[in-house]
Amino acid sequence: MPETMRLHEQIGRLARQIAETANQPMAFMEVCGTHSHAVGRYGLKQLLPDNVKLLSGPGCPVCVTPTGEIDWAIELAARPETIVTTFGDMLRVPGSKSTLADQRARGALVQVIYSPMQALEIAQKNPTKQVVFIAVGFETTTPTVAVAVQHAAEMGLDNYTILCSHKLIPPAMMLLLESGEVKLDGFLCPGHVSTIIGAAPYQQIVDNYHAPCVITGFEAHDIMKGLYALVKQSAEGRAEVENEYSRTVRSEGNPAAREVVRSIFEVTDAVWRGLGLLPGSGLKLRPEYERFDAAKRFGLKPSGAGEHPLCHCGEVLRAVTLPVECEAFGVACTPEHPLGPCMVSSEGACAAAYRYERGR
Repeated sequence: MPETMRLHEQIGRLARQIAETANQPMAFMEVCGTHSHAVGRYGLKQLLPDNVKLLSGPGCPVCVTPTGEIDWAIELAARPETIVTTFGDMLRVPGSKSTLADQRARGALVQVIYSPMQALEIAQKNPTKQVVFIAVGFETTTPTVAVAVQHAAEMGLDNYTILCSHKLIPPAMMLLLESGEVKLDGFLCPGHVSTIIGAAPYQQIVDNYHAPCVITGFEAHDIMKGLYALVKQSAEGRAEVENEYSRTVRSEGNPAAREVVRSIFEVTDAVWRGLGLLPGSGLKLRPEYERFDAAKRFGLKPSGAGEHPLCHCGEVLRAVTLPVECEAFGVACTPEHPLGPCMVSSEGACAAAYRYERGR
């Protein structure tokens, strides 16, 4: 039997098992932008019974970065002495007045890079410029940024800094359960993040909130297998951490990656778009590495800027509003003219809905 046909049969079987097992209304949330887009691309919501809902949560690191921190990046780009380096997702994210792309069009030095180490190379080649890397990401990308800062310290680079907007996923998951704003029966846990942190951090969610947590991969059969595990736990009244992505995720995660992060960063409170200030949900540079903190070096002050008045990205990140329920969706807000990051980021829930759900 061809592999594609075998996988289709497996997905169909899992869909039937979900329908047969779901004995009550259930709602689950994925907190990974890659999952959001995979679900849309494969049309998996259409395979679920009416009493099983899958919602997208705050799984896009660009999307949860508040407007004020986007404004910081834009402010840095406008300075003549700086070169701002960033991943491509950040380029068109709206701040309160403009974007990094707008600044680049006006002559600012904004370079898209694919690795934090590239920012070090740029700093070495441009000793008369201050090179700033916009460090946005969850636990997955933090180790590479930590290594870059470590190398910068070893090299004695004094023209390199990072604008640190790193976030930690488990605190956001717990806040969503505590708020009760949306009924959630469990989580599809992010595969990429889990390769770093392992399964243990989700145990507190299970213990404190009796919410099942299932780690899963990104193929259609991975996601459906994870959903079936969640449905089965909920139907049986269980709450456990299950790893359905064992081919990549180990129970202990990646200790070496976590250690390099721990050596460079320390946990701090952080502001999330849509969620507000979350205790212990962010990272900041340890005191011995504060010289690489762009916010401190350039004296950046909180702007207090909010979202565009028509943008409901914050509500979408909490699953209070579905992307297609936003009055601006596909009208005033499109990928070509986004009002917020959820529409422009490659991991944004609105971008996924615009691409995969408009015709359904």
